[in-house]
Amino acid sequence: MTVLTETYKLSNGVEIPKVAFGTWQIPNGDATYNSVATALKNGYRHIDTAKAYGNEQSVGQAIRDSGIDRKEIFVTSKLPAEIKTYDGALKAFDETMADLDIDYLDLYIIHAPWPWNQIGKNCDEGNINVWQAMEKIYASGRVRAIGVSNFAVRDLENLLPHAKVKPMVNQIQYYVGFTEPKITSYSQEHGILIEAYSPLATGRMLSNEKVLAIAKKYDVTPAQLAIRFCVENGVLPLPKAVTPAHIVSNKELDFTISVADMAVLNDLQDTTDGSNHNPTQG
Repeated sequence: MTVLTETYKLSNGVEIPKVAFGTWQIPNGDATYNSVATALKNGYRHIDTAKAYGNEQSVGQAIRDSGIDRKEIFVTSKLPAEIKTYDGALKAFDETMADLDIDYLDLYIIHAPWPWNQIGKNCDEGNINVWQAMEKIYASGRVRAIGVSNFAVRDLENLLPHAKVKPMVNQIQYYVGFTEPKITSYSQEHGILIEAYSPLATGRMLSNEKVLAIAKKYDVTPAQLAIRFCVENGVLPLPKAVTPAHIVSNKELDFTISVADMAVLNDLQDTTDGSNHNPTQG
């Protein structure tokens, strides 16, 4: 067994592979199709996409062409952040399912608590309306789990009192030196799994001297160390890669970081310049 076949258990009992293959910033067409196909051939069984990425069609095609039993692949997609109405959410989900062209979705999440061009805008009422739509979709059986992304503590505090079904995941920016402890702790206390997008800080942390030193100690790449760091913390990383070599390298995670080295990594201050931070989180 490798970490790619190990799973976390969501609050509703659904098992989710501990490492996902991310597709953010990969264009629809051959780039996405080939990347996802390569990932699946190399053992990845969790594919993360979003309507906003514009590549759901190619993701779905690669999954259908893989020859792998649909039940063996965990597929996540996301509701566009700008949609904050009940009917709009239902419509967007139908469009996502048409583009993916797969029988069902494993996880559907709200991409952000505010539109991307209005980061920090108060959309409390809209998020409650959208969550009601998410619950309807979940009840229909067309998706096995529902969750959120980029939700700070205040966003969760707004949503939870109105939720008949609690979010099962919160996908946030999370990497060595930037682990959003307030959001992480609050989510975990409420049985919400943290997923780590940009676990490599879009490559910005891979030249950090302290990260490099610890990676050398284990004879692994900085990327492998960063991805394994998330797993050791009980967090689900979503590394993205487009070259076959990186896709394969990123899955070589069968090593354990010592308690002492995890303490060092967890104590590191930001391993980037901080310019890529979501300003509403931290």
